[in-house]
Amino acid sequence: MVSKAKMKEIRALAYKKFRDERGLFVAEGNKLVADMLPAFTCEWLIAHPRWMAAQGDIPVKELIPAAGDDIRKISFLKTPQDVLAVFRKPQYTIEEAHPASQLILALDGLQDPGNLGTIVRVACWFGIEHIVCSTDTADAFSPKTVQAAMGSLARIKVHYTDLETYIKKNKSVPVYGAFLDGDSVFNKTLSRHGIIVMGNEGNGIRPEIEALISERLYIPPYPPERKMTESLNVAMAAAIVCAAFRNQ
Repeated sequence: MVSKAKMKEIRALAYKKFRDERGLFVAEGNKLVADMLPAFTCEWLIAHPRWMAAQGDIPVKELIPAAGDDIRKISFLKTPQDVLAVFRKPQYTIEEAHPASQLILALDGLQDPGNLGTIVRVACWFGIEHIVCSTDTADAFSPKTVQAAMGSLARIKVHYTDLETYIKKNKSVPVYGAFLDGDSVFNKTLSRHGIIVMGNEGNGIRPEIEALISERLYIPPYPPERKMTESLNVAMAAAIVCAAFRNQ
């Protein structure tokens, strides 16, 4: 049985203010929670007894059996599953994101949590271990981002920092940016290390960050003469760019 106090606290974690204050975030779904359990400290786990029975030993501080109706009351999903978990947010240091020896994805002001979650999945797929975000980028630990990342947050470290300062500190490495007037990403020689910047959904990369970019990339349509939409979704663009880097 889930107490009213627990329900209230879980619902409060929909808001970044409370996630930051408590250092907690929510994950839901049978497979997602199972993927996250080895990677993060689980404070509470609320689940249907049938899910618990299939898991064996569950590493959690407090295990709360619940009926489907209880889970539905606290769920952030339209179609709740058998389990909801509250995890402790990880603590990372920006010094781990070292572009002199690896590829780093940098996100400049992304606002959509679904796009962010998808980009986390993209990074995981292409072996990019760190994502560095401007401080105004969507929260990686919002319920929508966690769901969209589909467990990839267990393997990707997401950092928040002053992006301009971070790039300036790493000025010796190539800094790539996605633009509509760059060189084709398919024809350009790309480095195995450096920073790849993806911009805001509506405004792209802001001018002060654009000024720091040394390599402008463009994803050409096919065929070139065909009339296309104005641009690709940022998560789709990130996937294509990352694939081009890994293809070299």
